[in-house]
Amino acid sequence: MSTGKSLRAGLVGLGSMGRHHARVLSGLDAVDLVGVVDPMGDKFGAAQGAPILDTVEELIALGVDYAVVACPTHLHEEVGLALADAGVCALIEKPVAETVEGARRLVEAFESRGLVAGVGHIERCNPALMSLRARLEAGELGDVYQVVTRRQGPFPHRIADVGVVKDLATHDIDLTGWVTGRQYVSIAAHTVSKSGREHEDMVSAVGRLDDGTMVNHLVNWLSPLKERFTSVTGERGCFIADTLTADLTFHSNAAVTTEWEALQAFRGVSEGDMIRYAIPKREPLQVEHELFRDAVLGKPVDICSLRQGMRTVEVAAALLESATSNTSVTLPVEDLAVHGS
Repeated sequence: MSTGKSLRAGLVGLGSMGRHHARVLSGLDAVDLVGVVDPMGDKFGAAQGAPILDTVEELIALGVDYAVVACPTHLHEEVGLALADAGVCALIEKPVAETVEGARRLVEAFESRGLVAGVGHIERCNPALMSLRARLEAGELGDVYQVVTRRQGPFPHRIADVGVVKDLATHDIDLTGWVTGRQYVSIAAHTVSKSGREHEDMVSAVGRLDDGTMVNHLVNWLSPLKERFTSVTGERGCFIADTLTADLTFHSNAAVTTEWEALQAFRGVSEGDMIRYAIPKREPLQVEHELFRDAVLGKPVDICSLRQGMRTVEVAAALLESATSNTSVTLPVEDLAVHGS
């Protein structure tokens, strides 16, 4: 770890997401972007004046405290292991690895060395979902019954190496576990391939969390309608988060009662008040970088750990297995706490 005023940061990859990382890193307080790795060069002038390097080894030689890994998914494991071996902390874009085995190797590599490492599940920094999670933790919804997500839109041409499950559904898998504080114990899914690519273009899934909460996901990149919808339904009503606009609304259940007699029979629902919350709307990527910087500095902040990122890859793999086998897949509840740090 450098002892100067600013952390020395590097970036691996200047693709669609990497360019955004470069923009935020270059203006991040207490951080200096000292090098960017991309064998294709800086075609868009996104490196903000940082030197362009050909290899991760060249970046490590600059003496970086941490690196952001935004290269194609199939390279995450190779790049991450090289950084861990050099004692460099890392923020790895989602999904953390292409396979469950690769994710496990990354977890072991960073945890065994006591290095700070996280996964860029950006939805955790969306203002609407951050507010929703806080309200669920405060018990504002009462018992949670169901989480529903819809994530659909046109095909993102930046994607070449994975299907809609690993690219998009991993967002919904992670945010569902994060906002509820629960883990998936079963998942069943169907997929469709219509674009002529080798990977799936659409998935419909139903799952169950370890407290019995029902989960439904609809994800595709075949729709001209762009939608990012999350609803959480519970005892006292329904929260709806639009993560495109970062809006959070609450539809209350006007029939909720505390009378003891009502517990003896079905408690119905009726339409109550609707509240649209006024919440601060900072850029999620900026928030993500600030949190990871603070984690590297040793501050107690909430980031997506590699173990949590690995769990998301496990659920995604189970989802694909279910679609292939036409059966529901059971998942064990795991210890997702960070070890060895």
